[in-house]
Amino acid sequence: QVQLLESGGGLVQAGASLRLSCAFSGSTMSRYGLGWFRQAPGKDREFVAAITNDAHRTFNEDSVKDRFTVTRDNKQNSMWLQMKILKPDDTAVYYCVASDSWLLYGSNWYSRPKAYGFWGQGTQVTVSS
Repeated sequence: QVQLLESGGGLVQAGASLRLSCAFSGSTMSRYGLGWFRQAPGKDREFVAAITNDAHRTFNEDSVKDRFTVTRDNKQNSMWLQMKILKPDDTAVYYCVASDSWLLYGSNWYSRPKAYGFWGQGTQVTVSS
């Protein structure tokens, strides 16, 4: 059974940086597309970023594409989300997600929550103004 464990969240001021980590276990990570979603209080879950199983392509939601970078290392069974120039609107619980069925969901699989069969428990990121 795939397990995902996020870490690295915290309370920071606007303009600061944070690096989230996701530890993958329970299967062969190189088979999985990986991503990050977030959910702020009172708001719907939102796609943030994703990376293909071979790390050849990355995808970002428009509001973060110039500030957030997703990377992975299949040998280390880890994925990271480097976040820069954080804004109060980035405040949310951030979830690490994994998909081994991404081929079934079309070219925009990365932004579709249903494409991901595995979710971590989340890590809180709070950005104060």
